[in-house]
Amino acid sequence: MTSLLVQVGLFEEAEDLLFALESNEIFYDLVKGYVAARDWEKGVFVYDVMKGRGKVPSKDCYGVLIDLLVKVKRTGLASRVAFDLVDLGVPLSGDEVKALEKVMVQLCVDGKIQEARNMVKKVLVLNSEVSSLVFDEIAFGYCEKRDFKDLLSFFVEVKCAPSVMAANRVVNSLCSSYGVERAGLFLQELESLGFSPDEVTYGILIGWSCREGKMRNALSCLSVMLLKSFVPHVYTYNALISGLFKLGMLDHARDIVDEMIERGILPDISTFRVLIAGYCKFRRFDEVKSLIHEMENRGLIKLALMENPISKAFLILGLGPLSVKLKRDNDGGLSKTEFFDEVGNGLYLDTDVDEYDKHITLDLEESMAYSKKGLLSKAKIILDGMLQNEFHVKNETYTAILMPLCKKGNMKDFSYYWDVACRNKWLPSLEDFKCLLVHICHWKMLKEASQFLEIMLLSYPYLKSDICHVFLEVLSSTGLADTALVVLKQLQPCFNLDHTDYNHLIRGLCNEGKFSLAFTVLDDMLDRSLAPCLDVSVLLIPQLCKAHRYDKAIALKDIILKEQPSFSHAADCALICGFCNMGSTGKADTLFRDMLSKGLTPDDELCNIIIQGHCHVNDLRKVGELLGFAIRKDWELSLTSYKNLVRLVCRKGRVQFALSLKNLMLAQCPLDGLIIYNILMFYLLKDGNSLDVNKILTEMEEKKVVLDEVGHNFLVYGFLQCRDLSSSLHYLTTMISKGLKPSNRSLRKVISKLCDAGNLKKALKLSQEMRLRGWMHDSSIQTSIVESLLLCGNIQGAETFLDRMGEESLTPDDINYDYLIKCFCQHGRLNKAVHLMNTMLKKHNIPVSTSYDFIIHGFCAQNKLDIALNFYSEMLSWNLKPRIDTVEMLLHRFCQDGKTELAEQFLVDMSHGGETPTRKMYCTVIKSYHMKKNLRKASELLQAMQENGYQPDFETHWSLISNLNSAKAKDTDNASTGFLSRLLFKSGFLQKK
Repeated sequence: MTSLLVQVGLFEEAEDLLFALESNEIFYDLVKGYVAARDWEKGVFVYDVMKGRGKVPSKDCYGVLIDLLVKVKRTGLASRVAFDLVDLGVPLSGDEVKALEKVMVQLCVDGKIQEARNMVKKVLVLNSEVSSLVFDEIAFGYCEKRDFKDLLSFFVEVKCAPSVMAANRVVNSLCSSYGVERAGLFLQELESLGFSPDEVTYGILIGWSCREGKMRNALSCLSVMLLKSFVPHVYTYNALISGLFKLGMLDHARDIVDEMIERGILPDISTFRVLIAGYCKFRRFDEVKSLIHEMENRGLIKLALMENPISKAFLILGLGPLSVKLKRDNDGGLSKTEFFDEVGNGLYLDTDVDEYDKHITLDLEESMAYSKKGLLSKAKIILDGMLQNEFHVKNETYTAILMPLCKKGNMKDFSYYWDVACRNKWLPSLEDFKCLLVHICHWKMLKEASQFLEIMLLSYPYLKSDICHVFLEVLSSTGLADTALVVLKQLQPCFNLDHTDYNHLIRGLCNEGKFSLAFTVLDDMLDRSLAPCLDVSVLLIPQLCKAHRYDKAIALKDIILKEQPSFSHAADCALICGFCNMGSTGKADTLFRDMLSKGLTPDDELCNIIIQGHCHVNDLRKVGELLGFAIRKDWELSLTSYKNLVRLVCRKGRVQFALSLKNLMLAQCPLDGLIIYNILMFYLLKDGNSLDVNKILTEMEEKKVVLDEVGHNFLVYGFLQCRDLSSSLHYLTTMISKGLKPSNRSLRKVISKLCDAGNLKKALKLSQEMRLRGWMHDSSIQTSIVESLLLCGNIQGAETFLDRMGEESLTPDDINYDYLIKCFCQHGRLNKAVHLMNTMLKKHNIPVSTSYDFIIHGFCAQNKLDIALNFYSEMLSWNLKPRIDTVEMLLHRFCQDGKTELAEQFLVDMSHGGETPTRKMYCTVIKSYHMKKNLRKASELLQAMQENGYQPDFETHWSLISNLNSAKAKDTDNASTGFLSRLLFKSGFLQKK
């Protein structure tokens, strides 16, 4: 019933049914329905109601709600729901991990690095992998805070090295904040974690070493770089040249240029700018002239016939021709001479020499900051100068700017330089096309990706096929396979998919979870007598089984057996996995026996797949057989299989079996002992076996296995499920005393249960412990405590508690006070209700419509109609729909205050907005006009009421008719009778016979 109501959009009716029955299924359907309608406020409201009543949402319920909250940028709420999901302590699916990763990234963007880090730790306990993008975002967040110690401890904690991009940014930030020596030590720590520096990493160290005057260190880095066969970037050489000038070693600057050219790296405008600045600093203007002519010969600048090379050099450095002039000293004593030209003339600079030297020094400093902020800030200045002076800009220069901008997600600057490059006929190489397209697709910039494809196709018509192959490969690997399919279909028949293209497409579509499209592409591929490669076939077979397309799954297996018989095992495993996922364990068993009969030896992975399949269909007998087989073959059970086995045997009441499994796993995987114990305790408590858990805790203590944060949280929540509040509170307080922070769910559940049990004093004491540690009090905790205080009649205590939450900044960003607003309105404390609403709004959380309804009712009851109207207007501005009784109350108050015209306007606005006023609304306004003797208005509204299908009550109608009759006493009897007859007939009191 609920599903039907939700499908047709009757959410209010579904809510009524929900609160009447309080069924878990109804809760799930309603949350999913609101999510489908993108009504996140109502979805969160129902979710909070569920949590407040001790119900646990389904995992897919968590998933859809998190996904929507991330999309609408409600990071606080998304984080709360995400932590609730993780705190369940059960392994996560791929889609759930992806949803959580989006939350982690958004937390980092919002500067909540610690929350993101905590979520990563919790997810890694349940799943083995988290996307490197999340690690990068955390690294960037720590960089901004200059908290490099915590950053390093994070990577040590997760036993993972950062990506090259993230590490380079960290190293650069360290150089900027603490110097190149500390950055070098930090890099060594990263290398011990498995990080491999690239040419950019060494370029950063070289740039900052030169900036600090540590040329020995710079040259040492260059040596290591060349030993590793890295090709230094032109900006690395520029930094070295600048460093030499800074130390006065200008005679060696040209040696660096020669080294560049020998290695095939041609100096560009930025290199010559550094050389010009250096020679100008030391008044070596003969060399400056030579450089200008060399630049002209290389096509980097154009020199007019009568243009002075020195003036051109000043222009390149950004010095205006009027601010700096080179003059000859005509004084016989050469009093102004600073240097001599090649023929012996004394020359001097006609300028503010201090400002000139300062400008030249800054030019040299800028060039050494190759990697300051990834070399971008200074590179952009140089490019802007080149564009302003209409210098020729190479394709490689545009690419060098666009690549890091897109990598870093600097969309504003990227869009600007992208437009400039396109206007100036920028033409990247095919290799650069692929690299840059990867970054463009990472940010889902579909417009730029399509434009990029068009540029390449027009510029390289003879490479059309190669370009399309690259385009398809990149889009398929970056989550845009369906887009690639649409674009490339538009290019047909100029471009046809080949074997590799099909594989890229199907692989990408499967990774995106778009299996229906993948099946369509597969059908097309097979129709063209092309066979998918092994890894694609293995991806498809389980999904084809799930879609009941067994014939296609078998066909793919046959293709593998025919074309790659040595990989038949992989095909069988994929097919067995598909059967198990669908619950067709009989077919999986048959195939498994066939493998054994052929002398094939299944591996650990296949054994685990079959065991998990039988666990899912609750076939304990078969699971026992398979487990015995696995033990005899000395196969190792995975933690996932162990979890499924423990879940099944605990559900069946086979506790001894679960304990035996624990011993088996401890023998096979001694390093995972804590996880093994945690899983066992979780499922034992879930099924009410608290006595056995106490025995396990004793065993752990004897074996010196120390409970971690996850284990403590399992105990806190598990004992609550067993209705053992005392034990739950004991492990919560023990956890706190050990310096561990309980999960929000643990704190929320314990406080809620304490309040339900009437132990408000203990709940307040626990809240005090939280306050001392600065821990946030989420919506559920505040609601439980305040509701209990209100039930005890301690209204002032409830208000004081909430005031303290605000004063001590213990209210989270995703706070929800909707229920408490209702409570305070019912207790007549409207000011407090309004304060709570304002707190929500300040934190960008919009209250639900019912909160406004209660406040409006409250102010109407106090005859504060103007304030009530203000809240009504605010409600409408949030696109919230008031309840019918709220509008009826406002209309009633308008009429009581003699504002009948305003009440009538409400009715008109409702009709214009596509809503039908209720019969009660019409009657209220009609009676008011009747009391004011405005019979014309009353009769007009009566007619409008009848047109909307309502019939007035006899008393109202007859009173109106009587007054109308008296008003028309001067009319003739016939006329009066005709009028009354018509009015009565329209009202339904007279019917034609």
